[in-house]
Amino acid sequence: MSPRLEDKLATFLLYILAALAVMFLLAIIFILLNAGIRVININFLISPPKAFQSGGGVGPQIANSFMILFLTLIFTVPIGMGAGIYLSEYAKENAITAVLRLSIETLSSLPSVIIGLFGLLVFVTTFGWGFSMISGAMTLTVLNLPLMTRITEEALRDVKRDLREASLALGATRWQTITRVVMVSAIPRLITGIILASGRIFGEAAALIFTAGMTSPKLTPDNFFNILRPAETLAVHIWKVNAEGLAPDARRIADGSSALLIIIIIAFNFLARSLTKKLYKRLTGA
Repeated sequence: MSPRLEDKLATFLLYILAALAVMFLLAIIFILLNAGIRVININFLISPPKAFQSGGGVGPQIANSFMILFLTLIFTVPIGMGAGIYLSEYAKENAITAVLRLSIETLSSLPSVIIGLFGLLVFVTTFGWGFSMISGAMTLTVLNLPLMTRITEEALRDVKRDLREASLALGATRWQTITRVVMVSAIPRLITGIILASGRIFGEAAALIFTAGMTSPKLTPDNFFNILRPAETLAVHIWKVNAEGLAPDARRIADGSSALLIIIIIAFNFLARSLTKKLYKRLTGA
């Protein structure tokens, strides 16, 4: 086989594999939306769930999902980016750095249920926070830190060295170069990391079952921002309805909740990418 023909076959095979991956994703989205899109209406979005009657909604679960997302990102983004900046810009290649990278890789490969049991032992039991929003958020922070650290490190490493040297040659300090040149150039990939972490937070259920709980009180102005209250999320609600739902329309609620979760994640991705383009254009003038 000639090298030219081999190259064409390899390219064709890669196109086929990429198309299969996209088709697989589109099939999942289509099946979920087709099953649950008709369930979604105003009453479904704002009303609380009903344990033994038909017609329940997912209003508290939607609010809890966004609250835990916001709370988790508050801890995940600065800690993960800080660790990524250190590994990319300051860490020397020695045994300590190697152990640190190995620890991050090991932590990223742990199953979420193990992280959930860790959160149950540390945040729920030892710290005494109980099944609460803060216990769930801290557990998801542990779950997402390796991802955020690794993406930040790789994004900063990919910034051209010429930009760093030009900034330093103009008299900027190392920290000014990192914050005003390197990180600005890496904004698109950093936002991608935040989007990936957010999607994982929205869709995570196993870790939250052990930490944030499977119940949610009636939300009022007095307890809405209380981070020590139980906070069942949309993903946990889907699992609970499918596993032990007693309502006559449990299947309908599960289908509608799954479709709603997909819509929220897709909308969040488009919104984040749109804001990223505007922010990058404003900071760089590109």
